[in-house]
Amino acid sequence: MQNETKLTAGDAELTLEPGHGCRIASLKVAGTELLRQGERFGAFLMVPWAGRTENGVFRNGGVTHQLPVDAPPHAIHGTVRHTAWQEASPATDTTASYHVDLADPWPYQGKVTHTVELAPHSLKLTLSVEVPAGGDSFPAQAGWHPWWNRNLGNGGQDVELSFRAGWQEERGDNHLPTGNRITPKPGPWDDCFGMPDGVDVTLTWPGELRLNIQSPTQWVVVYDEQPEAVCVEPQSGPPNGLNTTPRLVTPIDPLEISTLWTWHRIG
Repeated sequence: MQNETKLTAGDAELTLEPGHGCRIASLKVAGTELLRQGERFGAFLMVPWAGRTENGVFRNGGVTHQLPVDAPPHAIHGTVRHTAWQEASPATDTTASYHVDLADPWPYQGKVTHTVELAPHSLKLTLSVEVPAGGDSFPAQAGWHPWWNRNLGNGGQDVELSFRAGWQEERGDNHLPTGNRITPKPGPWDDCFGMPDGVDVTLTWPGELRLNIQSPTQWVVVYDEQPEAVCVEPQSGPPNGLNTTPRLVTPIDPLEISTLWTWHRIG
């Protein structure tokens, strides 16, 4: 398995690690690293669920499944971030595509594909979840968990977040949405927001760089409770969505989600 895939476009450089969950390990613009470094960080993929699944339990029709509880008392962020991916098509200087089969502890057969398209001022990412012909349908989610550096390390100011949400999912004591939608509150956040017209969040490092995260999906989790980084996570449903807002993936109806990150230098 290839350890790294490097893409370049203009002064943008991206490093993908297919052997480590196909995560984006690095995204540099003009030599400046935008993502927090470390094996748990970068930008990892959340499939076949995003965020926490309550007590690691989900139901598919009348069948109940138990997932490993890796964020007690819940299961968190899916399984594919721990696995090695295979090349789906030959990489170019600016594009790469990898896939992985869903496997134990996930109880259903499926295939996940991650496609990465880098341009000088943008990055488009696409995730798809497919059920093989004759396979059983199942609920699933997909999304990205990027760790953006709070400070770019060039002597500038910390990042500022800007977005307008239609609602905020009220968070219960168990760290999961209660089912109530409330008026968005000021941060700090570890919260899910609804954006009915699609995700649209701007990160600004004053005087240095402005980066916009967009996605046709209406769900985004914002996490900014750590001093080193902030997370803006487009995902196809809210935390615990396998149970509360299940999106069924079938042999004729795959799940697909995309996100576009665009940036330009300022100052």
